[in-house]
Amino acid sequence: MTSLPQSTEKALGLVIDLDTCVGCHACVVNCKEWNTGGYGAPLADLDPYGAEPVGSFLNRIHTFEVSPEDAPASIVHFPKSCLHCADAPCVTVCPTGASYKRSEDGIVLVDESMCIGCGLCAWSCPYGAREMDPVENVMKKCTLCVDRIYNDNIPEEDRQPACVRTCPAGARHFGDFSDPRSNVSKLVAERGGMDLMPEMGTAPVNKYLPPRPKTKPECGSSAVAASVAEKPGGFLGWLDQALEKLG
Repeated sequence: MTSLPQSTEKALGLVIDLDTCVGCHACVVNCKEWNTGGYGAPLADLDPYGAEPVGSFLNRIHTFEVSPEDAPASIVHFPKSCLHCADAPCVTVCPTGASYKRSEDGIVLVDESMCIGCGLCAWSCPYGAREMDPVENVMKKCTLCVDRIYNDNIPEEDRQPACVRTCPAGARHFGDFSDPRSNVSKLVAERGGMDLMPEMGTAPVNKYLPPRPKTKPECGSSAVAASVAEKPGGFLGWLDQALEKLG
């Protein structure tokens, strides 16, 4: 079995803003594209346009409809990938040492040359964040794009995970949680960043920012009624009258 480091010099990870994510899947697509041609073996896609497509993805988005009693119904898009847990069970169950957590930055990785495809790490992960590649028969997972964040051959602004770099809504943030002055630490402190399934005791590094509370409009209020009853003026008023005559 593999041992976890007693401590790490950094705690690199992601903050995901559930209030901002629009579920566009740009992060999923760019993650797939980068990691197919980057670190490790390519991510497989079998029969992608057929009746039963099969492939491996390191990042997925789940979409839920939320209907609270005291707020309007809304849609929440929930991105999920490896959370690079401080107490990662996927590491401690690995019989070959293929799964490991780096002491220098806290990133959890898989040495594919040592992976025997037993699947123990996937069974032990409470988040379903690992996938067996159907072609390579080795376990795949988010690497936080280690081949980007330390790559001196690309512009400095691109030295962040592909999902963060491509997010059009700015819902994903990358940084060092061990530094209280980092952008991710400040976001967690300001917005009440949460662990995913804290009851599992895995101490995930990645955090989620909850959706901001929404309030129901007061239907039938005088302000709403007045705004509905008020007729538009100017050009819009003329257009409204013209359309009424045509009707």
